[in-house]
This record gives sequence, C-alpha cells and structure tokens, in this order.
Amino acid sequence: MLLYIHVPFCRRKCRYCAFYSNPLVRSGDEVGVYLSALHAELGQWGGRLGRVPVESVFFGGGTPSLLEPDQVAGVLDCVGRTFEVLPGAEISMEANPDSLHTAEKASGFLAAGVNRISLGVQSLDDGMLETLGRLHRADAAREAFRAIREAGCANLSLDLMWGLPGQTLGQWLDDVRAAIALGPEHVSAYGLTLEPGTPLAESCGDADLPSEDVQCAMYLEGIRLFEEAGLHHYEVSNFAGDGFRCRHNLGYWEGRDYLGVGPAATSTIGGERWTNPEGEGWLEQVREGRRCPEREPLDRMTRALELMMLRLRTVDGLPLDAYESLAGRPFMEDHGPFALRLCAEGLARMGNGVFRLTDEGMLVSNSILSELFEEEPNSVG
Repeated sequence: MLLYIHVPFCRRKCRYCAFYSNPLVRSGDEVGVYLSALHAELGQWGGRLGRVPVESVFFGGGTPSLLEPDQVAGVLDCVGRTFEVLPGAEISMEANPDSLHTAEKASGFLAAGVNRISLGVQSLDDGMLETLGRLHRADAAREAFRAIREAGCANLSLDLMWGLPGQTLGQWLDDVRAAIALGPEHVSAYGLTLEPGTPLAESCGDADLPSEDVQCAMYLEGIRLFEEAGLHHYEVSNFAGDGFRCRHNLGYWEGRDYLGVGPAATSTIGGERWTNPEGEGWLEQVREGRRCPEREPLDRMTRALELMMLRLRTVDGLPLDAYESLAGRPFMEDHGPFALRLCAEGLARMGNGVFRLTDEGMLVSNSILSELFEEEPNSVG
C-alpha cells in the first residue's frame, strides 16, 4: 500500500494553485490540532486495515516543510506503529525554499526518516517567480538546494513549471539548464494549467500563454535537454536519473492501492475511492471515528479505463494483458481503431504486447485520453 499524508498549511497560497491549503497562523494551535487528528486518523485506519505493508510514504501539501522535524518524526513513528513500513521504503516530503533553506533543518527531516525531498522551485527566473506568486527568488532556491544537499540528502527532486504567461522558449530552456546545473536526481516539469477561480486564471487567459507551437517546442526541447543530462523521461512530466524514479508516484500510475490521510486526501483501496472532507469536516469525521460516507465503487471496466489512463502517462505504457485481465476482453477489441490511428499519426506505438504514447503523444495526452474515454461507451457497450 502507498500512504499519502496531506499537510494543509502554506505561508501564502500561490497564484496558480487550486489544491486545498490554509495560511499558517503561528500564533494559533492549528498545527497541534491537525497533528492530533492526523495521529488519530492513522490509528483508526490501522484498526480497519490491520498492519498492512507500506512501501512508500509521501508528505504533500500545502507545504510539509512548514512542520518541524520532530513533528514529522512523530508522524512517521505513528505510521511505523500502525502499519508495517517495509525496509527501504521511500519516504518523500515536499518542501519550499522559503521554509527549508538550512542544512540544520534538512538534517532534522532526514534524521526523522525522510529519504527523498521534492523542492518546489517552479522557476529559476525571478520574473516568472513573481508571476506565479512564489515567496522565494531564484538565488534562494539555489541556496535551499545546496543546504539540503549539504545535509546529506541523496535523492533530491526539483519541481519546475513551463508554459507560463509571457514565458519564451529561451527562458524555459534557461530554466532547464539552470536546474540541470544543480545536479538533482529527479525533476518534475509541469505545463501550467490555468485553474478556474485562482488569481492567475482571473488575471490572464489562454491568450497570455505561449502559443501552441512554442509550448510544443518547450516540451520536446526540455525532454531533449533532460535526456542529454541523464535525467530520463519516464512519465509525461517526470524525469529521473537511473534508479531515482519516484516510487510513490509510480505506484499511482501502476494502479496500486493507496491510503490518503489528512484533510482533502483521496484514497483508493479495495475497489473503492473516497476523498476526505476539508477543514472542520475532516476534524469532525476523525473525532467521531467515521469513514468518509461518500465512497465510489470502482467496477472492473472503470478500473481498466483508469489503468489505461494512468499507464499511458508513462514511457513504459499499457501492457495489453493488464487491460484484458481487468476489462475481461482484449484492448484492441475495445480501442483498436483509435489506437491504430494514433500509431499512424506518430502519437503512439505498439509492440511486444504494450501500447505506449510517443513524446509527441504525451504532449497531447490529455486530449488523447479524453477521446479514449469518450469513445468507450460505443466500443464497450
């Protein structure tokens, strides 16, 4: 099982972000209240699931690095008492340069059990950071990276964003080169999505973003530079050195069960999916020892379609026998004409029992997957 822990605090919400988070007010006891409820929720799930094996733990947010190392150590101790954390388990934590910028604090997180840190740099261009509403600047991001490395972190990832308002191809490739120069083991590079209701979406529109041709060049040229640097493209937005793929996210993409704890965290276990309530609703649910009442059953065809969607995000692609074992019939019977058209257009390839997207196909993967889902009722019946 994979374990996701949502830490809902941020110093300030970024202009592009639609994830659930709250501003951290240091004068209050909101962190203490959150941690008490989190420990209780973990205990409740231990009672329901038993001492199941956990292969990865991921602290996401929000900004997990706003917690103190002893608080993270306490959570991981609770996890270890509740579940069987497997030897060599990947323990990841998201961090921001404004809240994790000293070797001392980074050492504390590593001593607590964290063995992988994902640093939310987003850009190494001060103008782009201002556009995104980030609190740090490029030099601070570099300093944070060096401090985490000095602390002894041997599995350090950078988050970057491209396709930003006013961003040129040259600016993006400069970001890629600057990130490579730092020497991370992993990079996540996400194309910007203007999420409705966010300040960035309200202040600009698609016309303010780079053109479709420029975004295509950003994506493909970025892949080329990362590959040349030994950071291999293994998922639509992710690149890793040998042996440094994010095992937690790979578990998602391979369709494994995962438990999400904390407010707004999503779980998929035993053919059911649910999402915790936010804020006070989550605290009340934990206090009363209730499970989330709104649980979505996932039938075999839904699971087959979701496996297809997730596996096609990866360079390893969709094993056709995995689809058939869930759907009960061959992939080509359900999606053959569409799959062959993608191959003819250079957006996908088929071979050795695997269907996978090319780099060009990954660039438009959202529209490809949307079309696959739309055609499903006609082909499956």
